[in-house]
Amino acid sequence: MRSPATSTFTQRLTTEPDVPVLLTLPLTAEDRTRSRHHFETADGQVVYLQLPRGTLLRDGDLLQSDDGAIVRVVAKPEPVLTVTAQNPLYLLQAAYHLGNRHVSLEIAPTYLRLAPDPVLRDLLIHRGLQISEEVQPFQPESGAYGQHQH
Repeated sequence: MRSPATSTFTQRLTTEPDVPVLLTLPLTAEDRTRSRHHFETADGQVVYLQLPRGTLLRDGDLLQSDDGAIVRVVAKPEPVLTVTAQNPLYLLQAAYHLGNRHVSLEIAPTYLRLAPDPVLRDLLIHRGLQISEEVQPFQPESGAYGQHQH
């Protein structure tokens, strides 16, 4: 078997394999949309993704190379705006307005999360929402036609 440092990962595993995962691949939300790209694992090894075009990776996905190496995708912490509200209706309204702007958005019961944008930040503050600038894993919704594996 070749070294994982030179492995080309060509498939996403649909079931949890019995083999141990020795490599983790921290990727930002944008990185997880790239199906053909060189990346660096958590321990500095370079890997190449050659996945079917349009593949959207999620935190925890397992990828396998043709030589049998397995890597776990991990959502890499990145700068984000976390939006909260004292009233759940305000959060729903914010999701509506951000959706109309086709903003990549992570939706949770108590918060929304999006990439930093000063214009959107001002809009949300104007609507009475609380904004926190954080560095967190960002896992936006994949959209109406996205792949839902989990």
